[in-house]
Amino acid sequence: MAVSRDRAEASRDGRSEVAFGVLLFAPPALGAGTWTATGSLNTPRVDHTATLLRNGKVLVAGGGDLGGGLPDPTLASAELYDPVTGSWSATGSMVHARHDHTATLLSDGRVLVAGGANPSGLLQSSELYDPATGRWTATGNLNTARESHAATLLPDGKVLVAGGAGPGSLLASAELYDPATGHWSPTGSMHTAREEHTVTVLARRNVLVAGGCCGPTGALASAELYNAATGIWSTTGSLNSARRGHTATVLESGNVLVAGGSDGGDVMASAELFDLATGSWSATGSLNTAREFHTATLLPNHGGEVLVAGGDTLSGVTFVALASAEVYQPTTGAWATQGSMNTARTSHTATFLATGKVLVAGGVAGPPFIALAGAELFSAPTALELAPSLVANSTGVGPGKALANKATAIQAAVNAGQTAHACARIKDYLALVKAHTGKKLTTDQANDLTTQTTDLATELRC
Repeated sequence: MAVSRDRAEASRDGRSEVAFGVLLFAPPALGAGTWTATGSLNTPRVDHTATLLRNGKVLVAGGGDLGGGLPDPTLASAELYDPVTGSWSATGSMVHARHDHTATLLSDGRVLVAGGANPSGLLQSSELYDPATGRWTATGNLNTARESHAATLLPDGKVLVAGGAGPGSLLASAELYDPATGHWSPTGSMHTAREEHTVTVLARRNVLVAGGCCGPTGALASAELYNAATGIWSTTGSLNSARRGHTATVLESGNVLVAGGSDGGDVMASAELFDLATGSWSATGSLNTAREFHTATLLPNHGGEVLVAGGDTLSGVTFVALASAEVYQPTTGAWATQGSMNTARTSHTATFLATGKVLVAGGVAGPPFIALAGAELFSAPTALELAPSLVANSTGVGPGKALANKATAIQAAVNAGQTAHACARIKDYLALVKAHTGKKLTTDQANDLTTQTTDLATELRC
């Protein structure tokens, strides 16, 4: 799914050019990606959490059922998604119903849920889910009740919780949970109180917090770094644009991609990159559709691209849930549209599965806004899946067995993990297709084979 390095458009008569040992294409980055429905949640929910467990299942917990007409729409229930069967099953319910909480996978495989809110108010409580038993048990309380905070697992196995909405005001305070003792302890406070911010773990035991609510305009541009070794926060470069309801994703390069959100008034399409080495932000390509409260998922099986899905945007003065999705290509800094989900949704969850697919679950659709039980899967073929298809489609066409033989050589290199060798064979294959276009290959045949080869080269990042 990553776009070829130094790619440029060089199409003549529907054929791709090869120059300087680099393939020069202009194909869609991920034309084969698809969205398919999978089993629905047993209970519609929004503002829940989703956590990938070590056994490959996904734990969804809490949230609210806005469409149930219940006096208490907050949920204590939890469910498990099994990628093998594509179905959800009930598991133990939490001790306390909650929404806008956090869920963090611990080093020992348990899941820590902390804070949030329910009709009784803000929550200080925390609890642990044990996948081995399917049960929740209470653990130490936060020092300060909070919701809409951020939480992340640190390299030493502790959990950092920062910010959020507290009793009567936004919070700058942060706390550490120690799984060995089950207790929370205060750590250094942020310089700026905030909620609806993002938190990402970076190199050298640094944690980046960026944006959130609420500055003078309703959103913050400031960013801070937490040093896990010292427990101290330091300011770093500010975002180019204040934003809340955005996403932050650590790329394979170590840079952080922030995308979308709201500046407190308008929904945003802009995106920017944080460089830890310089402590600065730089603009990158803008989303095709402005959106907030979407999801962003790193796709390690597709060259480290980032899938953004759903969210909501403004249509006139009305917020409207989105079904559209797009992919960020780190090599070019551009976004490519990637089909649409079957159901428009915002405030949902997205989880990268061990199967290489992305599970999207719950959220709300609208207007009118109602909680969703539906779930769906995003998938795109990998190089290991594309290569056999190229062999099959090359058999029996063109100059004798030459194309089939070259396609087989490409597949062998892909299967052996020899990316450079596969890219070289792709170059040879495209040259042969070009040489025989209009002769032993029709233009349509050549275009089809070129598109398939281009998709494969894109996956390999040739």
